[in-house]
Amino acid sequence: MAHPHDEQHRCISESTTSHPQNPIPEEPPSKLKSTLTLIDPQQSPNSSLLSLGNTSSSEAESPGTPATDPQVDNDFPPSTSPSGEGNGSQDPPSTPKRRRASTLLISQSPEDVHRILSATRGAETKELGRVCCGGGCCQANTLQADLSSKDAIPVLKPDNEAFRSLQLNLGPLSLDSELSNTVELPLQTVSITSASKDAKSYNSNVHKQPPTFVTPHPPYEVYSAKVHHARELTKPGAEKRTYHFDLDVTDYPAESGDVDFVVGGAIGVQAPNSPELVDEILDLLGIPKFTRDKHIILKTTGGRWPTIWGDEKARELSTTRRELLTWCSDVQSNPPTKPLLRLLAEYATEPNEKKILLYLSSAQGQAAFCDLRTGPHITLAQLLSAFPSSQPPLTHLLSVLSTLMPRFYSLSQDPSLECTRPGQDCRRLIEIAVTVHETPNWRGGPRTGLGSGFLERIAKQVQEAEATYCSSSSTPGGARPAMTRQPTAMLDLRVPMFRGLMANPLAREFVSDGPMLLIGAGVGIAPFRGFVQRRLKSANCANKVWVLQGVRDSLLDELYSGEWGVEEEQVKKVVQSRGGGSGSGRYVQEEVRQQADLVWFIINSQDGRVFVCGSTKGMGEGVERALVDVAMDKGNLRREEAVEFWGKKREGGAVYRCKSCYLVPVGPF
Repeated sequence: MAHPHDEQHRCISESTTSHPQNPIPEEPPSKLKSTLTLIDPQQSPNSSLLSLGNTSSSEAESPGTPATDPQVDNDFPPSTSPSGEGNGSQDPPSTPKRRRASTLLISQSPEDVHRILSATRGAETKELGRVCCGGGCCQANTLQADLSSKDAIPVLKPDNEAFRSLQLNLGPLSLDSELSNTVELPLQTVSITSASKDAKSYNSNVHKQPPTFVTPHPPYEVYSAKVHHARELTKPGAEKRTYHFDLDVTDYPAESGDVDFVVGGAIGVQAPNSPELVDEILDLLGIPKFTRDKHIILKTTGGRWPTIWGDEKARELSTTRRELLTWCSDVQSNPPTKPLLRLLAEYATEPNEKKILLYLSSAQGQAAFCDLRTGPHITLAQLLSAFPSSQPPLTHLLSVLSTLMPRFYSLSQDPSLECTRPGQDCRRLIEIAVTVHETPNWRGGPRTGLGSGFLERIAKQVQEAEATYCSSSSTPGGARPAMTRQPTAMLDLRVPMFRGLMANPLAREFVSDGPMLLIGAGVGIAPFRGFVQRRLKSANCANKVWVLQGVRDSLLDELYSGEWGVEEEQVKKVVQSRGGGSGSGRYVQEEVRQQADLVWFIINSQDGRVFVCGSTKGMGEGVERALVDVAMDKGNLRREEAVEFWGKKREGGAVYRCKSCYLVPVGPF
């Protein structure tokens, strides 16, 4: 082999689906054997027993997927146990021990870094601080305790749960501490005036649709898509909740050029801040309730805000205070900035709170500021609750807050199929799948993300309406009528969206022929469903699609089981890696190594494509390393040559790796 001493390389084991010594690409056999399993070691053994014992007849008759041999510990021969005992056991051949790297882990937390870079470590550590941070070390201007002064007034920390949740380390800060390099007070670029009596009346639909000046897709306005249906894809007990949405885009306005919803494309959702969060911020700012929905005139001195992608210029717009906080400013997704903290300090009336906020805005508080940004997730409402004496004017606050940006979600179906479904009156629907992202809330419990939280609230309204409809429509004797979409139609739920990334490389260069390997985990598998549906429309391509799907537990987390197309049973080479929990864990990147023959055949075929999409951190990088290992073993290449091989494939359009939930080509290949 050309890489006997490459410590980064993981050798691929010999199996029925992996022959690392054979460099010739060969098409996999048409008869596939059994289902692949992807096991999460954190799951209980009961899940595996249920998945094996409850196999229905339909599952038994459905086409199988390539079997993979069990993982074998290559450190010992088959007849030898690690302890050297057993029938025919013998001592394993002596091999030289690998030399350990001459490195030592010295830091795993901000406290460790502070300890290493503290002034008490001497001149050598000070020199390290100047080198590692490029002259901007957070420990360069730390406060020193003044032991000679007995009149220093210590800072009293605010006594509330919001402040304690910030976990600030203020050191020897006192009201007399001298602070330097404090950021300047940010300029106010926004002003609000009352609308004149003779002004045209303004009708706000703040709870359903953003104002018309919000244009994330200029020059077109945001489209209000009616929710045709919504349902939960995961089962109760799943670690993450994933929802499916059918959105009606029958009346979506025509745009310039030949633009349409396509396989592999994504839509943008202009999600609002939750009404409860907006009311909480308005309460903390002391804005009276009778003024929150009052017609006002907003004036800006320049820039794009609040239009998102409009021209940079001064504006004068009709709106309301509630609309601005709901649709235009991000109050929960971005970490706090020094201009925001400096603004809060300017309007803080309590001396201790003002000093702490000025400290965080200064050079002396750089370490605490870095910890604040990289620590637990912080929202604007949490900051205002932590420093209750600070009530900045809404106009000045809007001048420093980030613009509320849209969230993008991949289409999870072939859009051309929706008009052909019977009984739908040719209403055109698009489908998306959304996994709810959660972070710890300082009040306890989880806090959902902006876009996924908004869509989950809609899905729960649909579920509650359908449950109420079923309960009220039940007939005597326990019989219930067939379920319809009537409850959703009565709710008139809307999702503000626009046709977004329909020209990304994945959608633009989708080919209708050639073998295709789709590797995904979590909600990242959703866009691949559209690929399979499109391929099933062609009889010549039905047997040219393979799917590696990573889940934690197939009983709880598997998405779109049985929903990959009306002729799914004809797709005989769909590989689903499912979680069971028997204790021997294997992830999707390990399954890529086990399917080395399949990977090598596809990537060396004419018009062969490999797509990677995952919703978890590290999944894409892990698959990339597995693909490099396949090229090293199957192609007998060195690591540099294998990386170059995949890089050329990516440049030629044969490999795409998506980022998060929508598909764009990224990665170091």
